[in-house]
Amino acid sequence: MKAQIDAMAQHLDQLAVQAAEVDRRRGEAKAPLFATPLFHCKGKLLTPCVNEAQGLLEVMRRDHQQGVLTDARATHICETLLAQITALQRELATQPLRKQEQARRGPRRQSIGELYQDLAKHQDWEKRLADKLRDANASVEMASSPAVRQQHQKQVLALEQRLARCTKARERIETTITYREKR
Repeated sequence: MKAQIDAMAQHLDQLAVQAAEVDRRRGEAKAPLFATPLFHCKGKLLTPCVNEAQGLLEVMRRDHQQGVLTDARATHICETLLAQITALQRELATQPLRKQEQARRGPRRQSIGELYQDLAKHQDWEKRLADKLRDANASVEMASSPAVRQQHQKQVLALEQRLARCTKARERIETTITYREKR
């Protein structure tokens, strides 16, 4: 039994690595990925689902070590784990197909409300960057040595570039909103 538990743990560790990679690339889904009877976590990411399966396996390992694992409980846990692992593998295996389908459909068009939310975020970021830039410019003026001054000037340059990109993104969002509202 210990060898089977260890093999399942190793398999779940591999799934955890794959799930983390998919979550990083894809981000959170709009709805839970799996039915509630299968995973109680209602995960919109794969990693919490893998963690739940690993937790269930850990319960089985602990019960086995303590000698309280009955045959009926072991069967139930194994069936649940098998269903969870199968679902996770299926979800991971369909990722390339989902990517192709999404590429055919093109990028998702944001609603006006989402555009306004993005605009508000960019305006806030722009304000914060402008404040940081003002502080960094003051630091350049107050620098005690040429080396410190040069370091602060590098920070100013980086902040100016970030602020320019943020302003450009905000203007693009404003243009999109204006265009969409005219139609």
